[in-house]
Amino acid sequence: MSQADTIDVPFSSYIGIERTADQQHLQLPFHGHVRNHLGTFHAGAQFSLMETASGEFLQQQFPDLAGKVTPVLRKAEVKYRHAATSDLTAVANVEDEVLVKFERQFRQKGRALILITVELTDLAGQQTATGQYEWFIQALTG
Repeated sequence: MSQADTIDVPFSSYIGIERTADQQHLQLPFHGHVRNHLGTFHAGAQFSLMETASGEFLQQQFPDLAGKVTPVLRKAEVKYRHAATSDLTAVANVEDEVLVKFERQFRQKGRALILITVELTDLAGQQTATGQYEWFIQALTG
């Protein structure tokens, strides 16, 4: 992963992504920059929060790869479940067998794909969206 902090990426910073108080997850407050024409959370802001959370998760899982790889989002699939009208929290997760497969493939080839699942919940604990973010990770050369 890169050495940059995921919430310091200019777009993430612009829309207001931040860490939760316990520093375990990412959240996005409900404010003017993230509202759509209906006054609810813009789908693009939700997508961005989940994508950023998936990248943050990769950095947490593989800190030894920082500065040694190029991570690129390859594919994403998102399902919006309910309109969001309050702060959102993103929780990313990967099944254990996916982590094992990624590590094995990366060691063997210097590149690998990994699928991160992310769930968004609002302040009431209601799930507003889910997403699967597929990352292509390649070792830096030279």
